[in-house]
Amino acid sequence: MSLAATASRRAVGKLSPSNTALLVCDVQERFRPLIHKMETVVNTTKFMTSVAKELNFPIVVTQQYTKVFGPTIPDAFADPKDIGTSLVPVFDKKKFSMLTEECSQHLTSLNKTTFLLVGIEAHVCLQQTALDLLEQGHDVHIIADGVSSQQSYDREMALRRMESCGAWLTTAQSAAFMLMGSADHPNFKAVSKLVKDHMALKNEFNE
Repeated sequence: MSLAATASRRAVGKLSPSNTALLVCDVQERFRPLIHKMETVVNTTKFMTSVAKELNFPIVVTQQYTKVFGPTIPDAFADPKDIGTSLVPVFDKKKFSMLTEECSQHLTSLNKTTFLLVGIEAHVCLQQTALDLLEQGHDVHIIADGVSSQQSYDREMALRRMESCGAWLTTAQSAAFMLMGSADHPNFKAVSKLVKDHMALKNEFNE
């Protein structure tokens, strides 16, 4: 692919499994009762991890100060037993951004240029992660129905800030279909079933 073609593709934020990774930011048990519309965040994270597994692109997880805030919510994953394995590595942190030294080294080893973000809190850890990635020249896609904060206004302002800095705002379903690109994709039936099952769940952000 020519440099001009690559620049054009990046300019419109298209997605391809071959250069994409899913980052799951601090979707932890202690936050579950505190976050605005958290059940939708959990459901959307499960959907996106299911899509990532089906389309075979990497998932990376962080946990904010696990000793205090607890483990990642198992319900947020297609297959909870994957959490903490080589399939779904988990990086503990106190830094707000996901890009700790250890996690950054792992992301570099993946050799991906595009990152999908889900998690919490939108205006703190997720936003700082997005800004760090953008500063490094990566494409960043925020799954809007998979991110939140304790206060809805903080979430709204964070989405505006990230978009104004160059992140793409999208939805889980939109990202899933863009990653396939065509109904001829060999995993279309499987991902379409994931979409159907996900759509049957209540999306609190539609209210």
